Amino acid sequence: MDLTPTARATPAEPGTLHSIEAAISAAVRGKPEVVRLSLVCLLARGHLLIEDVPGVGKTTLAQAVARAVDGKFHRLQFTSDMLPSDVLGVTIYNAHSEQFEFKPGPVFTNFLLADEINRATPKTQSALLEAMNEQQVSVEGRTLPLPDPFMVIATQNPAEHHGTYPLPESQLDRFLMRLSIGYPERQSEREIISQPDTRHAEKAQPVIGTTQLLQLQELACQVSVDAAIVDYMLAVVEKTRTHEGLSLGVSPRGSQALYRAVQALAAVQGRDWALPDDVKVLAPKVLGHRVMPAARSGLTSRRSSHGAAAGERIVEEILATVPVPL
Repeated sequence: MDLTPTARATPAEPGTLHSIEAAISAAVRGKPEVVRLSLVCLLARGHLLIEDVPGVGKTTLAQAVARAVDGKFHRLQFTSDMLPSDVLGVTIYNAHSEQFEFKPGPVFTNFLLADEINRATPKTQSALLEAMNEQQVSVEGRTLPLPDPFMVIATQNPAEHHGTYPLPESQLDRFLMRLSIGYPERQSEREIISQPDTRHAEKAQPVIGTTQLLQLQELACQVSVDAAIVDYMLAVVEKTRTHEGLSLGVSPRGSQALYRAVQALAAVQGRDWALPDDVKVLAPKVLGHRVMPAARSGLTSRRSSHGAAAGERIVEEILATVPVPL
C-alpha cells in the first residue's frame, strides 16, 4: 500500500497537513500508514474506530489525533455501569434560581475519546448514535447542537475478550473508518521501551486550531472526483450487496463515506483530484466493518475482530474483480 505523499501543491495546504501528520507521528512510532489514515479520517469529517489488542497504542493514537488540533477534548473511559447521562449530560435542580438546569456532558466537545467503547452496555453506546450522525443530541425533549468540528475517536478491544458488548450494525456504520494498529517492528519497539516517559500522547503538540481545521475540511471537499471513479466506487459497493460470502452489503452511508475519504486522501497526498488507487487504498478500511460475512461462508460475524478482518479481505477480493477505470 503506497501512501507516500507527492510533491505537488494542493489547495488543502500540504505543509500544514504534513505538520499535523508529524505531530501525530511523534506520539505513535513506526506506524506511518495508520497515522496517515487517521489524518484522512479527520479531514473527511469522519469518526474513527481503532480496534486491536490491549497495549499497542490505541488510546495514544486517539489522544495524539485530538491533541494535534487545539480544540476542546474530553476522554471517557467506558465501563459496564456507565449510563447515557454520563455521556450526554443531566438536568439538576438549582436551589438558588429555583429552576432546573441542564449540565452538558462530555459529548459537548470537539474531540471525544470513547475509550474501550465496547465495555459499555448497548444502552449507553446508543447515546452516541444521534451525535455521530447528526452532530446534535436530544435530551428531555430538546435538541442541542454539538460544537463544530466534532469527532468521536473510539477504541475497543476485540469483541471476544471478556466483559465486552459488541457494537451493533447501526453504530459501526457511523464510523467512517476502522483501523488496527498491530504490533510494532523491533526497532520501533526498541525506541518505545527505551523512553523514560510513558506518556507518549503528550508528544503530539497542537499544530492548528479548529477554525483552520474546518477550512482544511472544506477544501478537501473541493477535490475533484471524476465520474469514472465514482462509477468505480459504486461498482465495488454494489458487489458487496450481491457477494455470496456476505449477508449484508454496504449502505449508501458507506458509499458517501468512501467518497469523502477518497477526497481527503487525495488532499493529504498533495493532489486536487482523485485517483483509482485512492479507492483501492481506502475501500477495505472504510467498507470492511460495514459488511457482514454470511454464516455459510464459515467466517466470523463482523461484530468480532476476526469478522471485521474477514470483511476487509472480502472487500479486497471484490476490488480485484472490478475493472479499474483508465
